[in-house]
Amino acid sequence: MNDSYLYVIIALLPLAASMVVSQVNPYHALVIRGILGAVAAMVYAVLGAPDVALTEALVGTMLAITLYAIAVRSSLVMRLGLVENEAIETDDEHHFGQLMDDLRKIFGKRQMRLELVPYPNTQALQRALMDKEVHATCVRREQVTSEDEKQFYHTAIRVKRIYEIMQTELASPATILSYVSTPDSREEHK
Repeated sequence: MNDSYLYVIIALLPLAASMVVSQVNPYHALVIRGILGAVAAMVYAVLGAPDVALTEALVGTMLAITLYAIAVRSSLVMRLGLVENEAIETDDEHHFGQLMDDLRKIFGKRQMRLELVPYPNTQALQRALMDKEVHATCVRREQVTSEDEKQFYHTAIRVKRIYEIMQTELASPATILSYVSTPDSREEHK
């Protein structure tokens, strides 16, 4: 009996595994992980281990993909803290809307969603940033001088990578960006 087809199927395992590792989009990686599990289940079935094949199909593929999808979806959120009920003039509302659209577009390219988290005042907002409840804060600037009259907001970001992304890709001149270093949890417990 010619088993050459088996070598082709087994060759798919490292190919699919390398594709999973090299994926940028986590959802594409989940699909390829499902393919990897299906190929592994098929190999086990062909080699005469139907119990292992069934276990791989149910647990290794279906359950793992479901749990990974939930984990990926819940972890791809950029939480932006705002002061609720802050007086926004009509011109400011347009600039704020444009800024939020720009942020959604930037994070959408990275399969992240923007979640706006309201806080009652600026102190609670700053505390939330330091306590790592939010990734960034956006507050309306009180003092606007003539040279920076187009920058209505100040956005403080505590995650260095998000700051770098926003610094290079944010086209909106409506905000000033700044990086805020927060105490590391290891330093807090010393």
